[in-house]
Amino acid sequence: MVQFDEQLRRLVSEACEHPSGSPQRQKLLTQIVRLSASRLWRESTPYYQDALQQTWLYFCRNVCEGLTGQTYDPTYGTVITWLNAYLKRRLQDFYINQNREQATTVPLWVRQSTSGGTSETIDPVDNLPATPQAPPILEDLEIWAKTDSEGELCATCIKGRPDVNCQVLILKRLPPEVSWKELSEEFKLSIPTLSSFYQRQCLPRLRKFAEFQGLL
Repeated sequence: MVQFDEQLRRLVSEACEHPSGSPQRQKLLTQIVRLSASRLWRESTPYYQDALQQTWLYFCRNVCEGLTGQTYDPTYGTVITWLNAYLKRRLQDFYINQNREQATTVPLWVRQSTSGGTSETIDPVDNLPATPQAPPILEDLEIWAKTDSEGELCATCIKGRPDVNCQVLILKRLPPEVSWKELSEEFKLSIPTLSSFYQRQCLPRLRKFAEFQGLL
């Protein structure tokens, strides 16, 4: 494990020696993502993939330049520890938001208890404006969704609502994502209907793309 952590530290150091957006840095960042993916915290909550997506975005933005948060500092811990801390904060945010949105409409998908109860924490990083240039990994994802070369994303829609399809929802859920509440108001559909469709139809296609790119 120590050897693995040192390998990640060396890759981060090497990646940050190359200019932002350069093919050399992108190649190294992708390698780090690929190596780290299996070591990150995992749980079977319905919003896990959304939180993981935000974590990779945070990683790309902050591992070298600290565009929306503190630059990664190896003296404070390993790359995996840093990523897991952020991932768990995002999972807590999703849990709190889902409780708030669904408290009066549907049963909770996940029940969770912590000593002293769950308290909402506001990460100042979340209040910063998005950077104008998305990391290459997210750019690739956006290009894939917009291009939809085989038309599969557009063709996969909620019954009777061709305007609410996988392409639309995937693009709207990319960071900085549109909340389920806003999407519910925009499409005049319930949050459970939209969320369930996203889990069943959109996430499997996202995972397939990520696997094809070697990110999972």
